[in-house]
Amino acid sequence: KAPVNFLKSNELKYVAKDDKFNISLYKYLLFLHCADGIKSGELNLKYSFEFRSINEYLIPQQEWDKDRDKLLRMAELDEYANIDSLLSELKPQLDNKYKETNDAIAKNKNSYLSFNTQGRMQIKTPRTDYDEREYIGTTLAQNGYVPIQQVLTEINDVCGYSETFTHYAIKHTKMKPTLPAIIAGIIGMGCNIGINKLASISKGVGENSLKNTVNWLFDLPNIQAANNTIVQAINNLSLAKSYQKSDSRIHSSSDGRKVTVAVDSLMANRSFKYFGKDQGVVIYTFIDERQSLFHSTVISASDREAPYVIDGLLQNEVKQNTIHSVDEHGFSEAVHAAAHLTGTSFAPRFKQIGNKCIYAFSNKKTYQRKGYKVLPSGTINQKLIKKEWDNVLRFMATIKTGHTSASQLFKRLSSYAKQHPLYKALKEFGKIIKSIYILTYCNDVELRQDIQKNLNRIELSNKFSNAVFFDNDQEFKVGTPEEQEVAAACKVLIQNAVVLWNYLFLSDMLVKIDDKEERQELVDTIHKGSVICWRHINLRGTYDFRRKAANQPRFNMEEIRQLKIAR
Repeated sequence: KAPVNFLKSNELKYVAKDDKFNISLYKYLLFLHCADGIKSGELNLKYSFEFRSINEYLIPQQEWDKDRDKLLRMAELDEYANIDSLLSELKPQLDNKYKETNDAIAKNKNSYLSFNTQGRMQIKTPRTDYDEREYIGTTLAQNGYVPIQQVLTEINDVCGYSETFTHYAIKHTKMKPTLPAIIAGIIGMGCNIGINKLASISKGVGENSLKNTVNWLFDLPNIQAANNTIVQAINNLSLAKSYQKSDSRIHSSSDGRKVTVAVDSLMANRSFKYFGKDQGVVIYTFIDERQSLFHSTVISASDREAPYVIDGLLQNEVKQNTIHSVDEHGFSEAVHAAAHLTGTSFAPRFKQIGNKCIYAFSNKKTYQRKGYKVLPSGTINQKLIKKEWDNVLRFMATIKTGHTSASQLFKRLSSYAKQHPLYKALKEFGKIIKSIYILTYCNDVELRQDIQKNLNRIELSNKFSNAVFFDNDQEFKVGTPEEQEVAAACKVLIQNAVVLWNYLFLSDMLVKIDDKEERQELVDTIHKGSVICWRHINLRGTYDFRRKAANQPRFNMEEIRQLKIAR
C-alpha cells in the first residue's frame, strides 16, 4: 500500500518487478525524491527557517486577496498592476532602442561600438577628466595633519550626531554618556583597535566609562541614526549638491570589500582566492555622487551581492535614488526586474557586452529582415510573465512594505535546484528591462562615463575603508553578525565624518573668495577630484617623546646579564 505516484515509470518498473515489492530500492528512491523536492521547492518543511515554502515568507495569501489594491498603493506598485498595459508600453520602447542602436551603426554615429570576428559587440568608453589624486588631496595635505578625534569632535559640533546614541533601557538609566567616550568608542570599533586596547593607550577616557558606553549605547540603530545625521548634513551642503549632475536624479553605486575573520563565525566562509586558507566576510557599501556612504551591511563571502542591492536601496532613509550602478557581481536579471519595480534605474557596468544576451518581443528574423546588425538572442515569454504577475506583485509588495527583506527572498528562490515559477517570471520580466538598458548602454557614451565615474568612487571608498580599518591586520576579531555590523557601521561613520570635514574645509575656502570667476574656477577644479581624501587625517594617534620625570631605565641590564639559566 506504499504510495508510488511520485516514482517515474522506469523506477516503478524495478520497484515492483515480478510481482515483488523491492523495499530497499523503494526507500532509496523515496529519500532521493524527497531531497530533490526540498531543493526544488516542491516539498517544503513546515517548521524550518530555511526550507519553508516561499509563500511563508511572502504577505499571507488571505491578506493579499483581501487588501491587494491597498497593499499595492502602500508599496507604490499600483502603476504596475495591469501587466497587459505595462507590456504594451515596454514593447515599443524596446523596439525603438533596437532601431536607435542599429541606425547609429548604419550611419557611423557610434564610433565606440564595433564587432569582433565572431560578430559580437565590443564597446569602448573614453576616459573622463575625473582623478581622485587631483587638487583636493594636495590642498588638504598642505594644511597639516588633523587628528581623527578632532575631526569627529568638530563634525559633532556641526550636526550633533552624538545625540542619537541613546541608552538601551528606557527607564532607570543613570549613565549619561560623555562625548569623549562616544568618540573613543567609534574609533575603537571603526578603526579595529578594540575597546580594551584603546582604553589602555588613551588618556582622558576611563576604561569602565568607555566599556559601559559601548555596551549600552553602541547598537546598530543608534550608529545608523548617527550616520544618517552626518549624511543629511553632507547632502545639505551646496558644494556637495554641485557634484550632482542633475537636480532630478541621484546616481549611486555599491560594491563589496572582502575582510578576513580571525575568529570562529557563522557569517564567515572560506575563499582561497580572497582569504587563502582563512575565512572571511564581505562589507557591502553604498555611495552616491555626493560621496556620502548612506548604507553598509556585512554579508557572507559565499553569498551573491546582487540581492543585497535592493536591500540597500530600500533601507536608505536619507534620500531616494533614481539610478544605481554596480559591477557584474551585483547584477542579475531578477534584480534588474526588482530594481525597476522599486522605481530605480539599474545601471550595471558590463566589460564584455558582446557576451550578454538581449531579447525582444518579436523573433530574430523580424529584425534580420530590417537589416539590423544588433539582433536579439531570444524572444520574451509573455505568457509566463502574465501567468505569474500577481505573484510577482505580491513578492515586490512583501519587499517594499518591509514584511521580508529582498535578500532573504532572493536567497530562498535561488536555493531551489529547479527554478521556481515566480523566479522564472521575475527573470523573464528582467530580460525586457535588461535588454532596453544594454541597448541604451551601447549607444550612450555619457551614461557609460557616469557609471565608470560612480564605480570609481565606490572603489576609492573601499581603499579609504582599508585605511580606516587599519589595526589587527585588518581582520575582524569579533564573530557574531551583530558585532561585525556595529564595527562596520562605526567605520562608515568615520568615513562620512572625514568626507563632511573635507567639504566644510573646501567650502570655507570658497567663502573667502570674493571674485565670482575665481570661485567658479576653484569649483570646477574641485569637481575634477574627489572629497574622499584621507592623507591629511591622522588615524593612528600621536607619539609622546617627552622625557619622563624619573630618569630610571626600564630594564636593569646588570641583573639581566647576571641571570643564569640551566639548559
